Amino acid sequence: MRGQKGLFLILPGLLLIAAALFLVVCNLYDGLRAGRAAGQTVNLLEAELPEESTEPPAPAEEPDQEGEELPAYRLFPDMEMPVKLVDGIEYVGVLRIPVLELELPVASEWSYENLKAAPCRYGGSAYSGGLILCGHNYPTHFGRLNELRPGDVLLFTDMDGNVFTYETAELEILDGGDTEGMESGGWALTLFTCTLDGQNRVTVRCTEQAAD
Repeated sequence: MRGQKGLFLILPGLLLIAAALFLVVCNLYDGLRAGRAAGQTVNLLEAELPEESTEPPAPAEEPDQEGEELPAYRLFPDMEMPVKLVDGIEYVGVLRIPVLELELPVASEWSYENLKAAPCRYGGSAYSGGLILCGHNYPTHFGRLNELRPGDVLLFTDMDGNVFTYETAELEILDGGDTEGMESGGWALTLFTCTLDGQNRVTVRCTEQAAD
């Protein structure tokens, strides 16, 4: 009887361990799949970028004596960001985080389905400011945001080839339901992802570097 009783106590524990391992394996698989899909999407998006996409955006000043024209977003910062359609998802650009060796497409609108493919724009704009990007905590997506340190550089390229350079300022842990806190502070760029338990949000705040 004691043996049977002990077995009944052990079995639930073993089942819980097996379930946890199953979830870990599934998350790793999903992360690898998402990383491969993101890489393929980045290649497709970059193929459509203008050749001058690697150049920084022009300073927000009047045209020089040679009559150089300002990009449209400088004149109309409230304009919609252009998008490119790939596999049914609209993308607004490509995010690069060199220190993490990440290059990721950014979907125009967030949804649970879109998040499986790429980080998404949660709100704001690279033009008018307050750009907020969310992503899954896959290691191939935003799972390593907690490794960023003040001064680390991030680059966002829109689909017109304009490059915006940001610098990490600080890292916060916000409550999962703190929408007001996520949108506060007037930061040029915010990145966030959920913690492993899903209760909180790892949040990276960034300032924009002035163009040379």
